[in-house]
Amino acid sequence: MIELDLSQQIADLRSTLSDIKAVVDVDKLRADIAALSEQAGAPDLWDDTANAQKVTSALSHRQSELNRITSVEQRLDDLEVLVELANEGDDEESAAEARTELEALQKTLGDLEVQTLLSGEYDERSAIVTIRSGAGGDDATDFAEMLLRMYLRWAEQHKYPVKVMDTSYAEGAGIKSATFEVDVPYAFGTLSVEAGTHRLARISPFGSADKRQTSFAAVEVIPLMEEATEVDIPEGDIRVDVFRSSGPGGQSVNTTDSAVRITHLPTGIVVSMQNEKSQIQNRAAAMRVLQTRLLLLQKEEEAAKKKELAGTITASWGDQMRSYFLYGQQLVKDLRTGYESGNPQTVFDGDLDGFIAAGIRWRAGSKAEAQA
Repeated sequence: MIELDLSQQIADLRSTLSDIKAVVDVDKLRADIAALSEQAGAPDLWDDTANAQKVTSALSHRQSELNRITSVEQRLDDLEVLVELANEGDDEESAAEARTELEALQKTLGDLEVQTLLSGEYDERSAIVTIRSGAGGDDATDFAEMLLRMYLRWAEQHKYPVKVMDTSYAEGAGIKSATFEVDVPYAFGTLSVEAGTHRLARISPFGSADKRQTSFAAVEVIPLMEEATEVDIPEGDIRVDVFRSSGPGGQSVNTTDSAVRITHLPTGIVVSMQNEKSQIQNRAAAMRVLQTRLLLLQKEEEAAKKKELAGTITASWGDQMRSYFLYGQQLVKDLRTGYESGNPQTVFDGDLDGFIAAGIRWRAGSKAEAQA
């Protein structure tokens, strides 16, 4: 006789969902959806393509957020019915299905709970991510390219729009650096926990002695800020260099001096862009990133805020936040949170959600301790 009792677990999940709804403010979410739907229905919406994409993206994100919450409510109701059916019909198959659904709901609510922790000043923004190779020669530049692929695969799995804005290829293997934009709400809050120094330990494929090689790469994440366009940059404060794009690409990209490097002379900030075929488009993209960086510098508590958002990352021994071991015991371990995976290949294929969720929880806990 089956006696399946999941009442306490279901009650706990309902309590968690209630807390999530309070933080998310479901009424405001519905009001935002109504307002954005009205904007999206305007006949002249696509007269301004950039604004239209912004409106439709925001609408899609908020609708998805609301759907996830209402879906969980319905699934909890269905789970209670399934438990009753299993007990009344002495049905082991229904009982097994109920246990599986309970585990799935626990994970879904855990993911939703993590989202409620994204309440920082810039967390709702899109993100600009820069990866730079560090110490380690060819292994480091190869590692930087592995990280770039990892983040692009992660974004692809979530169907997040991504634009690679600049890639500087190494003379040997891999890349010296790359910059890409993830244009989705809360991309910065989500990816900012990935900022820091990443360390790779493996038997080098570039050496003949089959010795273990340790290499490093730095990941920087900054928010994309619309008001950055209001930052006035005098022409005399910048130096603009144009050059031929490097690496693979369409023939126009590689046979014209379309790539742009802008140096902000007062601060020393350098931004390069080479993704577009047009020098004008690359310059506009580089200026947008430069304006974002300068706006961050203008915020209160300039030095502390800049370190919090982008970090001072040296990409060498002593300050790594995550290690990837590809020899002996296969392991990826986050040194801040303790979260780890015994399958590095799936991590490099974009399976980052566990690391990101652990990082967001760790950050929230650290802030709470600091304020206590």
